[in-house]
Amino acid sequence: MRNFAKTDPHAFLAQYQIIDEIQQVPDLFSYIQTRVDEHDTAGQYILTGSQNFRLIEKVTQTLAGRTALLELLPFSYDEIKTVELFDHSKNVLFKGGYPRLYKTDIDPTQFYRDYVGTYIERDVRQFHNLFDLDTFQTFLKLCAGRVGQILNMVSLANDCGIAQATAKNWLSLLKTSYVVFTLQPHFKNFNKRLIKQPKLYFYDTGLVSYLLDIKSPDELWLHYAKGALFENFVITELIKQRWNKGQNHGLYFWRDHHGHEVDVLITDGNKSIPVEIKAGQTINEDFFNGIKYYQHLSQGESGVVVYGGNIPQKRTNASVLPWSELSNLASG
Repeated sequence: MRNFAKTDPHAFLAQYQIIDEIQQVPDLFSYIQTRVDEHDTAGQYILTGSQNFRLIEKVTQTLAGRTALLELLPFSYDEIKTVELFDHSKNVLFKGGYPRLYKTDIDPTQFYRDYVGTYIERDVRQFHNLFDLDTFQTFLKLCAGRVGQILNMVSLANDCGIAQATAKNWLSLLKTSYVVFTLQPHFKNFNKRLIKQPKLYFYDTGLVSYLLDIKSPDELWLHYAKGALFENFVITELIKQRWNKGQNHGLYFWRDHHGHEVDVLITDGNKSIPVEIKAGQTINEDFFNGIKYYQHLSQGESGVVVYGGNIPQKRTNASVLPWSELSNLASG
C-alpha cells in the first residue's frame, strides 16, 4: 500500500479517503492540497498519524488553512469503563489509558517499557538528532518525579546535569509529542502576589507510574506521589472531556505566595469554579480550606471537591464528587 501511494498518488487518493500513518509517504500532502483546492468540500480526507512531529510539520507546510485538527489523548475513564470497571482509583492510575492495554491482556509495565523505548528510538532520535539517550531518559524520569509541582527549570536542569536551554528544548519536545503538558496559573484577579510559573503534568498516569518504578496498584497507593498522580488523573480527565467536545480546556490553578491554593479553576467567561482534588477516601474538613479561602477573595462560584471515595455529598461551600463520576463535573 505504501508503494501504491508513492508510485501512483492520484489513483491512491481517488480510492482512499481515510489514511493512517500518512507521514510515511510525505509526498501525499502536496497531492492532497491540489485535490482539496480543486474540490472545495470539507471533510474530503481524514489523515491520522502517531508521529506528531512530521505530521504537523507537513500539515502546516502544505495544508495550512485547509484542515481541522483533532487531538486524541489516551482513553478517558468514561471510555475505559465501557470495557473494564475499577473499584478503586489506584487501578486506573496504574494502568493508564492507552487503548492497547484494554484490547490485549498485556502487563502495563511491559507495555510502558516498550512504549518509552519505541518513543525514544523512533520519534525523538529520528527527528531531533538526540544522541544522549541515557540522559534524556533520566530527564524523563525527573519530570515524572515532579508531577503536580511548580515547574522549576533551573532545578530540573541541575538535577539532570544539563544546561537550562537543553532542559527547555527537551521539555518542549515532550509537550510536542503529547507526553507532558503544563497547567498555567490564573492570576488576573486580586491585589496579591501570585505564583506565575506553571505546574507540570503528564497526559497518562500509567506512564508516570512506570517512570517512577511503581510495579503494582497497591505499591502506587503507598507511594509518596500518590496524591500527585491522583491530581494528574483528574486534571487530564477534565482536559479529555473538553477536547473530545472540540472545546478549549479552560483550566488553570491558583496559588498565592502565602501558600493558599486551589488545584484547578474551571473558567467559563467570567465564572471560575474552584476544584480541589484529594486522593483520600474519607471526606475531611481540610478538603474545603482552599475553596473557602478562594471564595472569600473572589465571591465566586460554589466549588467542587473530587476525592478518592465513592459517596457524593452537597456541602455549603462545595459539592463532593467521587473520582468515578468526573464526567459530571466535566459536563458542568
